[in-house]
Amino acid sequence: MAFTVATNPGAPSGPLNKIASGGELSRFLLALKVCLHGDDSGQTLIFDEIDRGVGGATADAVGRRLSALAEGGQVLVVTHSPQVAAKGAHHWRVQKQVIDNITLSTVVPLDRDARIDEIARMVSGDTVTDEARAAARSLLTG
Repeated sequence: MAFTVATNPGAPSGPLNKIASGGELSRFLLALKVCLHGDDSGQTLIFDEIDRGVGGATADAVGRRLSALAEGGQVLVVTHSPQVAAKGAHHWRVQKQVIDNITLSTVVPLDRDARIDEIARMVSGDTVTDEARAAARSLLTG
């Protein structure tokens, strides 16, 4: 069995796994999860970079759909997108560091101020500016 889709207007349809990009596959999976979610309120869904290959308004739409899924259960999302991260009810930063040739990962819960700084870092990179913080605040209230 194969899903056949046309990923762009006027494009020929074909098997999803052959013609869709990684980002299109991710969005297709999210659309399926949204449609099939139903009323199963005890469900936990985990998405690892479901938003890859998207940005801007599309990333915002993905974040809104993930947020809607979370209304009926628990949704855990690994993302590098500030638009998606801003839609979460809670935010943790995963940090990696190498100590004595051993890579350690830690998960740090973020309070409101740390969350603003983290989303600002996601927006701007290494140098977090006042403008990036303002953008982060805007994403969090939007």
